Amino acid sequence: MSKRALKKYLAGLDQEALAGQLLDLYDRFPQVKTYYDFVFNPREDRLLQEAKSKIRREFFPQRRKRPKARRSIAQKYIRHFKTLGMEPHLLADLMAFNLETTAEFEKTRNCPEAFYRSIYKSYEEWTAHMVHHGIFMEFQLRHDNFLRALEMADWPNLEDFLARSEQMTL
Repeated sequence: MSKRALKKYLAGLDQEALAGQLLDLYDRFPQVKTYYDFVFNPREDRLLQEAKSKIRREFFPQRRKRPKARRSIAQKYIRHFKTLGMEPHLLADLMAFNLETTAEFEKTRNCPEAFYRSIYKSYEEWTAHMVHHGIFMEFQLRHDNFLRALEMADWPNLEDFLARSEQMTL
């Protein structure tokens, strides 16, 4: 069904029928429930802390010996929070936390080339998000500290990070 046809259908419904349809969607689809729960009671700080905790445990587990180190876990949270419309500062904070955690993890492990490429993609996403929302200056210190950590660790794709950073300052 096209968006236009849906608008026409919804315009033909009275208030009670429309409310009934929304309640039915709320009951049937967990995504709708999650969305409305977030809209009416955001609790962004709690959600952010929960996501940070899970990302941290992915790289530094407390129960098992070997970390899984799946970057997809962090990406899943970032995508989910974007969908919900989380406040840009909080989302940028989560993105920065993810990058800082992976940089800390890399110090203790011999990581494959794909790891470094993946982190660079996350870095590009983070910087683009900050520029788009005009909040780069608020995260300047964390940005510089992250790049300094990469320089000290001598990452193989450090030049890519530095080139992207140069683009940011122009």
